[in-house]
Amino acid sequence: MRLYTDEIINAVCLHVSERRGIAPTDVEVQLSWDEEYGYTAEIWVAGRSQYLLQANLLEAIEQYLFSQQNLRVFRSDITLGLDEEQGEFWAEFPA
Repeated sequence: MRLYTDEIINAVCLHVSERRGIAPTDVEVQLSWDEEYGYTAEIWVAGRSQYLLQANLLEAIEQYLFSQQNLRVFRSDITLGLDEEQGEFWAEFPA
């Protein structure tokens, strides 16, 4: 099974909002990939920017799958990827 960009962003928004005690709509997210850091996300909350590393993204996706889709998937089983032609990020995990 796979999640795509929008659901990954939703997972990050929910994860950050739960940790900070704010509304998910108060979080903005931009996903990216580079050779040095791998998959990352830049988030903005109240005008302040912060970067999340791949481990943080996997944690957010793991929690999202559990809380929103009742799936118990461990982060070690989640693979992140990018379709460069379409600019679409994805997270793949066993069904």
